[in-house]
Amino acid sequence: MSKKLIFLVALGFISYSNAQNKAEQALQNFEQKYPQEKIHLLFNKSSYIAGENLWFKSFVFDGYNRSTISSNLFVELYDRNKTPISKAIFPLYNGEGSGSLSLPETLKEDVYYIRAYTTWMANFNEDFQLIQPIAVYNPSSNEKLVSDITSPWTAKVFPESGTFIDGINTKFAVRLQSSGITPSDWNGYVIDSENPDIKIASFKGFDQNVGAFSLTPKSGRKYQLIVQDDKGIKQSIDLPTISASGINLQVKSETNAITYSIKSKNYQHSSYKVLGTINNQLVYKAQIHNLTNEAVYSIPTDKLVNGILQLTVFDDKEQVVAKRLCFVQPESLKVNEPSVQYVSVNETPHEANTFTIAKNPGYSSYSVVVLDGESQNAEEERSLLSTLWLTGDITSKIYTPAQYFSKNHNAEALDALLISEKWKRFDWNTLISGSYPAIKYTPESYLSYKGKISGQPSGSSDLNFISKTDQDNGTKLYQVPIDASGNFIFNNLIFEGTIKFFYQLSGKQKTSHPVNVYIQPSYTFIPYKSNLPASGFQLIERPSNDSLPTEVAKAIETKIFQKLLNEKINTIEEVILKGQRKDDKRKLNQQLSSSLFRSNNEEIFDFVNDNKALVAGGNILQFLEGRVAGFRLQMQNGSYVPILRGSVTPIFLNEMKIEPSQITNISVGEVAMIKVIRDYFPGAGPGGGGQAIAIYTRQGGDIKLSEEELKLLPGLKYITLNGYNKEAVFNNAVYENGSLKDIAKDTRTTLYWNPYLETKANEPTTVKFYNNDDAKRHTLLVIGFDENDTPLYYHETRP
Repeated sequence: MSKKLIFLVALGFISYSNAQNKAEQALQNFEQKYPQEKIHLLFNKSSYIAGENLWFKSFVFDGYNRSTISSNLFVELYDRNKTPISKAIFPLYNGEGSGSLSLPETLKEDVYYIRAYTTWMANFNEDFQLIQPIAVYNPSSNEKLVSDITSPWTAKVFPESGTFIDGINTKFAVRLQSSGITPSDWNGYVIDSENPDIKIASFKGFDQNVGAFSLTPKSGRKYQLIVQDDKGIKQSIDLPTISASGINLQVKSETNAITYSIKSKNYQHSSYKVLGTINNQLVYKAQIHNLTNEAVYSIPTDKLVNGILQLTVFDDKEQVVAKRLCFVQPESLKVNEPSVQYVSVNETPHEANTFTIAKNPGYSSYSVVVLDGESQNAEEERSLLSTLWLTGDITSKIYTPAQYFSKNHNAEALDALLISEKWKRFDWNTLISGSYPAIKYTPESYLSYKGKISGQPSGSSDLNFISKTDQDNGTKLYQVPIDASGNFIFNNLIFEGTIKFFYQLSGKQKTSHPVNVYIQPSYTFIPYKSNLPASGFQLIERPSNDSLPTEVAKAIETKIFQKLLNEKINTIEEVILKGQRKDDKRKLNQQLSSSLFRSNNEEIFDFVNDNKALVAGGNILQFLEGRVAGFRLQMQNGSYVPILRGSVTPIFLNEMKIEPSQITNISVGEVAMIKVIRDYFPGAGPGGGGQAIAIYTRQGGDIKLSEEELKLLPGLKYITLNGYNKEAVFNNAVYENGSLKDIAKDTRTTLYWNPYLETKANEPTTVKFYNNDDAKRHTLLVIGFDENDTPLYYHETRP
């Protein structure tokens, strides 16, 4: 289920055994059967007011790749007392999705919590689910939100690799925590309790999370750490008791290699084993004999990905004696940055600005956000990169984790932070003992239902379902097998809102035996058992002369603006905003193809709206040669077989798989659309597929019956099912239409939002957005993934 992008390495000068033992076997079993998902939500802005819509783009990862495990994302909203406010379910395509939540007008001003998870994630520790606090403002509330700068902070001290041994120089991380906001200016020093006036070591905090110092202990001494902030508040922490024997693992992460040394005292075993893991995968193994304190070992990083590496030292009895987390190549992050060029810049209110993203054939779509440069930005606190590489696997509270992967990040601070952390995805002792997670929930196949039929004849049969959507987009036929007990499973459905399914038994039995169907969802929202985390905010009584923060005042005006904007768009029938218009080709794609056959990387040939046409009597596949990059035909057993990017590619006719030989039976005059899919799409079956040729005829296989006609069919009954929650339309204000002039004061924070901006392989991608009333700077955010799941990330404020 999980993809491998990292490889086992070992060094020739270290004696290395190929024979796996308990630890390696247990880890391999865990990695193969229990892959781990994590979630990042990209929000349209950082805070909200009651009555607004909250939009998000979701990214679900299996380790460091977009996940194909789960097809559904569950999103819930809680208040601070963990009372559910709303819940929704959205589809995922190759680990990506988008949606919106409506924040009720009645919400009082407070911090609320968004919970996002997949069914598969519910099999593991809840701490790895996404719990995101968001501030929701409401000026009519009696209380107001303010940053919590009064809650006390605490400090803890962590020796490198967890051991503190007599005579071995040891690096310590000092970690700050608070239910509020930790101090930004703080420092500390170490004293011997017998000589408290002498500072043995001192340091200044790197940031609001962590600081570091080094100390060589002497047996019999008691050391204390004194930590103080810029307000003079102090704390005293006892350092660990000094051990007379043990192992200390010391690690340095550099660009070309990770070096480590193992210092020991009075702790002798015949050999030691060192295992390195990234994302629960074994990437390094070494067997060390004749351990010496002077030896330094090196792990080359050229075959490793960016991420958290856990190094663990075992003795010859396979007991863990030391372990350490570090980050691979913190100064050389493997992130593609697109070339972004402004085509036009205009600071005048309501005028257009245009920028281009240079062509990059490896990326089929981008998530693009443009913000007012003076506004707060959620990605500055928790970025996609920090979720991918840090907080998706580390469960403790980290203040502004995005800072560790920004352009001016401090690699020394990140290293100290990881000294203070432990890998909690698995525990070596638990794995070696043979204890694994109990799998209670299996991933769904999109919307899935289980049902039972009553009144059926003896023996198994099939049940015909004919769908009728509330959007009146035609009807489709589904045939579902029923077992001898009348049970059936109806899955792999993708639809929004409600849909009616008319049903009857197939064949001769359908009219002579009336049946009733009882059906319920196979998926479920799973209760959250843990406590909600601290938010960094507190409520105080609202003063009678309270003045609203600038961000809140703008949000209130934006809410009015958006309401008027939506009304204007909906009431003027002929107004089609250019920035949101769907061309005829996209309309045809929406009409003919289902969501199962949608991909982020697809090329469409439209024979309904375009003047070009297939050559009468020619082979349909021959039309694609010379028009599709990487496509060719190969003759096999008298039939043409399509080859795309070196692989035989399956063919679907009206979304039913066919053999290449059947192409000759299709009349070219009936072809409405051909779609070349180059990336993941769920319609290929369990687990989805990577590429396909999809051919659609002008009928598309739809059954053209009205609801009234369906009701007249003998013995036909129906049920109504609820599908995915509808995503609210995000209207990017486009001022080219004169009717939008002066409808209200424009104080939008988000100037442009597009979670799926399609790219073109051979030309730059253009983004056009319009100023609000006073924006002078713009923050641009572009996110994408290529077919190898290499992230593309651009986050800049301009001009």
